[in-house]
Amino acid sequence: MDTVFIRQLRLPAWVGLYRHEKIAPQTIEIDLEIALPGNAVFKTGKVGDTIDYGVVVEHIRSLLAKERFGLVENLAERIASLMLEDFKSPRVKISIAKLGALREAQRVGVTIERTRE
Repeated sequence: MDTVFIRQLRLPAWVGLYRHEKIAPQTIEIDLEIALPGNAVFKTGKVGDTIDYGVVVEHIRSLLAKERFGLVENLAERIASLMLEDFKSPRVKISIAKLGALREAQRVGVTIERTRE
């Protein structure tokens, strides 16, 4: 399956359950693999026949500006739903990492994979 990807997208997000996580947004890192809804782009060469990275990032920025998430799992699920619904992707794989959440680790996070039903 053909995919587009975005790696190491760093954005501010309100995510966390602990008091110190609710005081200010923290930087998260997102990796995305978004399956193309078809193969027309390979024939047409038109951005309208593929998934536009810039539009994907704007949708994620908008989501992060509007909502707060207790868990990165919930955030990953919301982004997956957005990709499947808004971009008609048949499959999406998302990893979200919180940076510096543990002194002993550079990153902690979650990876999920979802498909359209």
